[in-house]
Amino acid sequence: MSLTREQLEARLHYPLGDTLPSSGRSLEVAPGVRWIRMSLPFALDHINLWLLRDEIDGQPGWTVVDCCIARDEAKSQWETIFANELEGLPVLRVIVTHMHPDHIGLADWLCQRWNCRLWVSATDFAMARLGSQSTTGFGGEAAAAFFASNGLSDPESLSKIRGRASYYPSLVPSVPDEYRRLHDGLLVPIGGHAWRCISGYGHAPEHMALHCEALDVLISGDMVLPRISTNVSVYDQEPEADALTLFLDSLEKYLPLPATTLVLPSHGKPFTGLHERVQQLKDHHRDRLAEVMQACQDKACSGADVLPVLFPRALDLHQTTFAMGEAVAHLHWLWMAGDLRRERDARGVWRFAVPPTP
Repeated sequence: MSLTREQLEARLHYPLGDTLPSSGRSLEVAPGVRWIRMSLPFALDHINLWLLRDEIDGQPGWTVVDCCIARDEAKSQWETIFANELEGLPVLRVIVTHMHPDHIGLADWLCQRWNCRLWVSATDFAMARLGSQSTTGFGGEAAAAFFASNGLSDPESLSKIRGRASYYPSLVPSVPDEYRRLHDGLLVPIGGHAWRCISGYGHAPEHMALHCEALDVLISGDMVLPRISTNVSVYDQEPEADALTLFLDSLEKYLPLPATTLVLPSHGKPFTGLHERVQQLKDHHRDRLAEVMQACQDKACSGADVLPVLFPRALDLHQTTFAMGEAVAHLHWLWMAGDLRRERDARGVWRFAVPPTP
């Protein structure tokens, strides 16, 4: 019998309990590490950002990790933080875990505001630049055609997706022209400690988590979240991706970390129980794959056909686009493992079915 989300969460430990940083303030979670929480206008209604006490070239100051989307409310919160939380010191650099809008949206504004450098993986820098400057903006006709080819047939939803050509640029209007590259295994000196970059795939092109052995702290970004499962999707830019395999393989990189590691996620509260949570995520996807496999044994299924299998609750359009990407990711895992075969039907929709017995 599957455990409920509440039962699974009870296996984790939240050292700060229900304490949250108030708007425009920060909360210390480890020596020199401060937690900021900003609101988002989505179903996922907040993002966690981090201030790390630092010194670069003899100048004391702060490193910012992740930025929030570009909107006036977030800029106002940042200005309050600059006034009250920085001890009169400057921001020295901006680190971005990955290119999703809630993480990189205000990176250019922050870098210009403090005349400092963006640090990010090369892949996510390039994709963010592409998204912010492109007329398609990771939406529009290409995205609608991709969803239609995977069974999304609702005309109103497809019309709205076509109209979202400016979605990414509206949240990430610009990305700095220059950056410093983060890559797997890189040791970034921050505040007298080494923070090791851990690459992750499947959620973003080249996500970077940061682990500090001396502090026993992991800034996990979106790769390991305490309450919700990370979105793992296939998108129109890479329509035959095996995102779920990439994600599950990436989770293995966290198992060598100590059981005592304090995990600082991008959504939810800081927690301990990293190994337990990694196993929960593996179990979650194992169970979802079994459900998708069962559905495809009954009939050939498209991504849209397995949406209610994976997401039995009602979804708005924003959630549907993420859910469709995740449905395709599960189908692709089974397809590339040889458990399912893929064929295009007369309407141009990809359908997945159990191969006939030889």
